[in-house]
Amino acid sequence: MQQLSLSRLPWWGQILAFVLLALGGVYAVETYYIAGMATEVQEKDVRLGQLRTDIARGLATARRLPEFRAYVTDLERRLDALKAVLPEQKDVGDLLRRIQTLATQSNLTIRVFAPQAIAVRQLHAEWPIGLRIDGTYHNLGMFFDRISKFPRIINVSNLRITARERPDPTNTISAECTATTFVLLERPAPNATPGAVPPRAGP
Repeated sequence: MQQLSLSRLPWWGQILAFVLLALGGVYAVETYYIAGMATEVQEKDVRLGQLRTDIARGLATARRLPEFRAYVTDLERRLDALKAVLPEQKDVGDLLRRIQTLATQSNLTIRVFAPQAIAVRQLHAEWPIGLRIDGTYHNLGMFFDRISKFPRIINVSNLRITARERPDPTNTISAECTATTFVLLERPAPNATPGAVPPRAGP
């Protein structure tokens, strides 16, 4: 078998063969190398765009960081203010004793002091206390005035006053009411149910 040789081709055939080989080489380079590089560059451009988006978001968040810090500081301040008027569960026993002390300081005689069912809300619990006290209108008004000036929130409801059948100078009326204090929960209740009773804090 005769071997193919470009030297056997006429001059124009040799030129044509070189042109075809050159075009084939260029095509191969474009197909397998340049096209692959173009795909890689395109993928890197997409990744670069994503990184730029992430950086822009990060910078936007960084610019708002002082605002977030101020917001957190404001929330902490509000929480401290709330703690000033709402005792925590561990302080309830002392608060109940102070209510008794306010009644005694107002020259009232406590006949009934009965803590009732606790109502749990989302962030606080309501601790109602049934009271029945004897005294005078003046002393009862003094007691309510002291409660209104108490640093912790205490609401008085269901007030009923009756005159005593056998009054004396220090006991002319009997009063029944519900004094409700509000307790800040250490952890927000996930599913607050009205009337639910959490564990009582020890006095």
